[in-house]
Parts: sequence; structure tokens; C-alpha cells
Amino acid sequence: MEFLADYAGFLAKTVTVVVAALVILAAVAALRSKGRGKGSGHLEVHKLNEFYKGLHHRLEQAVLDKARLKLAHKNEARLAKAAKKAGEHKPRVFVLDFDGDIKASATDHLRHEITAVLSMATPKDEVVLRLESGGGMVHSYGLAASQLARIRQAGVPLTVCIDKIAASGGYMMACIGDKVISAPFAILGSIGVVAQLPNVHRLLKKHAVDFEVLTAGEYKRTLTVFGENTDKGREKFQEDLETTHRLFKNFVAHYRPQLSIDEIATGEVWLGQAALGKQLVDELKTSDEYLAEKARTAELFQLHYVQKKSLQERVGLAASLAVDRLLLNWVSRLNQRFW
Repeated sequence: MEFLADYAGFLAKTVTVVVAALVILAAVAALRSKGRGKGSGHLEVHKLNEFYKGLHHRLEQAVLDKARLKLAHKNEARLAKAAKKAGEHKPRVFVLDFDGDIKASATDHLRHEITAVLSMATPKDEVVLRLESGGGMVHSYGLAASQLARIRQAGVPLTVCIDKIAASGGYMMACIGDKVISAPFAILGSIGVVAQLPNVHRLLKKHAVDFEVLTAGEYKRTLTVFGENTDKGREKFQEDLETTHRLFKNFVAHYRPQLSIDEIATGEVWLGQAALGKQLVDELKTSDEYLAEKARTAELFQLHYVQKKSLQERVGLAASLAVDRLLLNWVSRLNQRFW
């Protein structure tokens, strides 16, 4: 008992120190961010042609002898000079990236990047989106998809590249592309809606714990975690899921009318090779291969909007991402067992 008392005292002191440290960090962060307005982000632009050219030159230096290396550089300079003299203007390709979590948090950056692109892009240019997402919240991915729809509405060709996964909300975004390209073993589809929650009402009832839910409006609350769920509430909840699924199907069918929507909107997923046969994608190719080919004939610009965050925001974001990562890892393990 004495040991337990000492341990409890030590634990209490430790918790106190940690809480105090967090309070101090929050206070410091508040002082640092005081007076700093919103919208302090900036757009970073990198020319990917230089990246690919650098890879090529480094390999040339390692493989070719001095004479052949000199000749290769001379030919390259001659071609560049001839193109400049002829007034050749290469088409532009704007490259965006979207790494989706449950809340589609990357939408905050995507919206600014698309606004920047549309201020310059013409129908002669192209936008390439490298997309990775297993889906998430309906309203969050609905907004992300709406941002991509702005590109289509402006008449600028949109190509979506998927190397690993574009499922559920991720495919809602991908289907907007004029052209959808997938790696052979990427996961695509999951055109369905799911909602699940635990209910501990019987546990509370067993221990004589009451939980009151007060609402105004018959369907303000349908299913709850703590209250007693009714058949009527379940029916309404299922009806809402079916309505959302119908909207999802109509959205996909609008952008990819070639699909047999009732056949593929079952919530199933397919690997890239099978997805090509289902017409979920148009071509099997990695994003690296596609962009390397484009770099030969076009100017490639990678855009990334960077938002400065306060210390509190960084701490909160790190905690949120940790939770998201935990949930995604858990779901991924379930999927691995299935596959």
C-alpha cells in the first residue's frame, strides 16, 4: 500500500509538470501569434523540368566519358538554341498534390493552388493532380471535389494520377478528371457510404445510469451512442445513407458517363488492372512515367501552398494527424486481412 501511495504521488507530480509545460507552451505560442493576421501563407512554385534534367545530367556524368559527355551537352545546347530562335512556346503543365486524410484537410491548400492556376491557365495548358486518398467525411470530400470541378468548368484539361489509392471520397475527386491514370496495383472504387457507431445503452442501464437526450425536431437525433436507439431512428438513418449514396452515384455518372454505374457503385474496390476493365480509369501508368514523358514536350510547374501555423495549431495538427493515422492504420490492417 505504501508503494502504491508513493507511485500515485509520483504520477500526480508528473501529470502536474506535463500540464504546466503545456500551459507554458500555449502561452508562448499565443504571444508569438498575437497580432499575426490570417492569410499568412504563400505559394511555392518549382519547375520540374530542372529536376528531371538534373537526374539525366547526373547519370550522364557517371556513364559517359568526357568526349561523349561534351558532345551530348553540345547537342542539347544546339537544340535549345534552335527552339528559342524559332520562338517555340511549350505548353504548360501545372502539377498539384493531394494527400487525403479522413477530413480532407489538404483541401485548404488545394483551393488556393487551384485559384492561382486558374488565374493563368488556358485550355492549351493542363493540370495534373497526383491524388492519394482512401476517402473520409462526405462534406469534406464534397468540397474537395468541388474545387477540382472549377478546373473543368474553366475548360482547362485535368488529368488525375493515382499511384496507390483513390477510394470512396478519393474516387469522387478522381472521377472529375478528363483523364484518369492509375498504377496497375492502385486501389480504386468504393463508391458507397458507410456509417458506424457503438451503443453503450445496455451497459449504462445495467449499472443504473440514465442518459437523457432532448431534441426539438422529430429527426434531430436518429442514432446515438448513449441513448436507446429505435427502429424508427434506424430506418431514418438508413434512408439518409441511401440518399447520400444516390447523390454519390449521380455525381460519378455525370463525370464518367461511360461507366455502368449500378454495376460499380456497390462499395467494392478494384486494383488498377481490373479498374481499367470497369472503365474507372483510362490508362495504366504511374505518375512518374506520365510526368517524365510530359517533361520532354512541356514546361512542368509544381505548385504547393504553404500556410504558416502557430505553435498551438502545429501541436493540434500533430495530435489530429496522429489520431487519423491510428484510425487509417487500423482500417488498413483490416483491409490487408481481407486482401
